[in-house]
Amino acid sequence: MSDIPNHSLANDFPDDRELIHQLKTEDPRFARMAAEYHELDHQVRGLENRSIPTSDSNFETLKKRRLHLKDELYAMIKKNHTRTS
Repeated sequence: MSDIPNHSLANDFPDDRELIHQLKTEDPRFARMAAEYHELDHQVRGLENRSIPTSDSNFETLKKRRLHLKDELYAMIKKNHTRTS
């Protein structure tokens, strides 16, 4: 098994799993962004796990996009968490 962490939204925000699921089903923008985030995380972890040759620039671009999406998704989670509290 790999030591590369899985950065799924459910793993990174375990207290918000139900809200994440709700947002994925009710908010098309959140769902699209979450799907893109999942795909980027899969790509990044795949490159890290298999040591597939890629340029440092490409690898950093993927990681930065993943981080940017996570920040946006977290802001949406936090905003909706406040509404449901």
